[in-house]
Amino acid sequence: MQYYEPITYIVPQAEDGFYLKTILSNRMQVSRKLMSRLKLTEQGITVNGERRYISVKVQAGDCIQIRMEQERSDDIFPQPIDFQIIYEDEHLLVVMKNAGIIVHPTHGHYMNTLANGIVHYWQEKGWNYRFRPVHRLDQETSGVLCIAKNPYIHQHISEQMIAGEVDKQYLAFVHGVPQPIKGTVEGPIDRDPENPHLRIVTPSGYESITHYEVVESYQEGIASLVQLKLETGRTHQIRVHMQHIGCSLIGDKMYTHEQENALDTRIERHALHAWKLGLTHPITKQWMEFTADLPQDLMKLQASLLE
Repeated sequence: MQYYEPITYIVPQAEDGFYLKTILSNRMQVSRKLMSRLKLTEQGITVNGERRYISVKVQAGDCIQIRMEQERSDDIFPQPIDFQIIYEDEHLLVVMKNAGIIVHPTHGHYMNTLANGIVHYWQEKGWNYRFRPVHRLDQETSGVLCIAKNPYIHQHISEQMIAGEVDKQYLAFVHGVPQPIKGTVEGPIDRDPENPHLRIVTPSGYESITHYEVVESYQEGIASLVQLKLETGRTHQIRVHMQHIGCSLIGDKMYTHEQENALDTRIERHALHAWKLGLTHPITKQWMEFTADLPQDLMKLQASLLE
């Protein structure tokens, strides 16, 4: 059986005599689900290199390690797909997702996804990882995407996201100029009962909060570049909220206010880019920020708006 590199915790003097289960749960923050998996593997949980029951007490200076079995995404076919690596270590892979590519295979769409490309990249390196994106981006949205390389990392970043501790920021080119030019949209979102593929702002929806600020306006207010920060992460949240305040994204074919505007012909997808992602690294505990510049199609759109 092959394992990933162990995650290690040295028991400090203040925790001398603590139960191993307490250390795993409260200090290493191992979830119940993952702890159950680790208990079933030969070297899943060790103290000073030896397998131990989680009911034992530990001493100051003890070296506690958890080891996860290496996994593969056998359900994802390896396929060479171009993508840009922003950051990588043994725990995380952060990439720039291009517009037009789906993150993960779906029913009827098993090839030409980012997952196919990343699994192929790992296979070429001789690495065994399961594809675990910690968040999603719409097919037409470009930008920073983070992939966890094991369940422990995925769990920790997911918990940060639930707690609102992950900084996700976007840039969008929208019709008009939001008023006021800096503010917050608090509009509950749920499925449109008349079209379940769409989302709408409705009083009975799920809490959804988007902060925005106008960066630049163009051609006497015909369009603007807006920076957005998500406090919640609902499906299509930015697109729905921008439509709700009368400033739908340029190029958005699903969430528009009327017939196609002349501006929409200048780009082949909705003008949304995930430009920044900030999180605490689950192992080093350091705050990390990853950014991605505007891609060529959005730069070209911006240039046309400046004419």
